[in-house]
Amino acid sequence: MRAAIIGAGPSGFYTTGMLLNAGFAVDLFDVLPTPYGLVRAGVAPDHPKIKLVTRVFDKTAKHADFRFFGGVELGRDITREELLGRYHAVVYAMGTSDDNRLGIPGEELAGSHAATQFVAWYNGHPHHTDHEYDLSVQRAVVVGNGNVAIDVARMLVLTDDELRATDTADHAIEVLEASALEEVVLLGRRGPVQAAFTNPELRELGELTRADVIVDPADLELDAASQAMLAQADVTVTRNVDILRGYAAREPRGHPQRVALRFLRSPVALLGDGRVEAVRVAVNRIEASADGRLQAIPTGEEEELACGLVIRSIGYRGVEIPGVPFDPRRGLIRNLGGRVVGESGAELAGEYAVGWIKRGPSGVIGTNKKDAADTVARVLEDRDAGGLGAPELEPSEEWVLARAPDAVSWSGWANIDAHETGSGAAQGRPRVKLVRTAELHDVARRH
Repeated sequence: MRAAIIGAGPSGFYTTGMLLNAGFAVDLFDVLPTPYGLVRAGVAPDHPKIKLVTRVFDKTAKHADFRFFGGVELGRDITREELLGRYHAVVYAMGTSDDNRLGIPGEELAGSHAATQFVAWYNGHPHHTDHEYDLSVQRAVVVGNGNVAIDVARMLVLTDDELRATDTADHAIEVLEASALEEVVLLGRRGPVQAAFTNPELRELGELTRADVIVDPADLELDAASQAMLAQADVTVTRNVDILRGYAAREPRGHPQRVALRFLRSPVALLGDGRVEAVRVAVNRIEASADGRLQAIPTGEEEELACGLVIRSIGYRGVEIPGVPFDPRRGLIRNLGGRVVGESGAELAGEYAVGWIKRGPSGVIGTNKKDAADTVARVLEDRDAGGLGAPELEPSEEWVLARAPDAVSWSGWANIDAHETGSGAAQGRPRVKLVRTAELHDVARRH
């Protein structure tokens, strides 16, 4: 049996490995010439240990029944119908590459950006290399209370030496080193108990070498609903609150920069003449809804915070693929437990979803392994019940190359990898990334 997996990130690779072990031949496609998805283009460059998961994926790629086709886009180079005509199972694993919007006046001003773009830019994603960021401002505001928001804040205040020890894209290092930022403010619409940070990410802020972490003790005075939630919360939440209390009690060390965490604040407008000059925020309170959920409700009080850069980090959403059932409200492929369903709710034979495009942007890299196992279980159930697709054509390499002549094989990726790591070794860095699609293709086919 043959399976096509669209997206070579963690969920795609975990699914690939499991299907290979179940006896499938697997072709893994990705829109980029390079594999690994957010491990390469999303993980913060100063977290190299997280990227070691690619060693597991490299072992998967050695399987005799595995093929990689990089630089091949579904909907542009190949179609859903062509895949269904050649594979017994098609698994969509392309993640959620778009961003949620604030939906407030002034969001289109220069200086207002999405964290999805900023993270991709400093990680050397070819589609975002030419994005421009003006860091000649004194204050940046990052909207969001998750790990991506912390990554963005931390990257903005790393020292030159810290940056140059990583695989941060060269074009980003030049801009970050020339930064005039004095303060980065993280805004959370709800309180500290509801923040989505993980303990290591939040604790790491306190280890910054040139930035003090500032938390207003008043923001840690919990309302009754938050106190009740904290009393029943898991260890991650309780430790987060303890870490924040430690920051609030700590005297600033006199560093030249500050990272300030502000809670119960929602942006309601970005202000400025042609570019961002300030953000107007509503001061919130926590209130329990009828179903018991804790919501951020505006008190009517507002504040104005001068800034020259706003980066929103309020969640990712998927991009619709021609012909594939899509839920525009959630920004995900329509599915039940990984089985793709049409608008009527009927399951579509041989089509599956996995990872963020299946469940939404949540969890850490390892979460995708369990999620992949869940989807693969559905594939195997359908295989055993005779419910997979019935392809009539072979997925030949010639077919792929006719659609995408520059498609990159795994050996082509090995050429890219050797080039980047070789360039990095000369500078004492993990790698120096190629950030232009044409360069990546050129290096991939040199041998």
